[in-house]
Amino acid sequence: MKGFESERERVCPHCGQTYHEPPALSRKDNETLICPDCGVREALESIGVTGFEAEQIVDVIRVHTRRK
Repeated sequence: MKGFESERERVCPHCGQTYHEPPALSRKDNETLICPDCGVREALESIGVTGFEAEQIVDVIRVHTRRK
């Protein structure tokens, strides 16, 4: 049941946040399921975007994709 799986509450092992969205697969070990925000951070880091700029991008994505 696809919708049920996306509603499951999880805790991200990287940042400790609780999230309900489908998880991302960590690029660091290709095994660990992490929250979508950490997934975006890892992707941005892989292309050299870090720190404040990465957080701004994560914030914009969060505003435009998450339910309130």
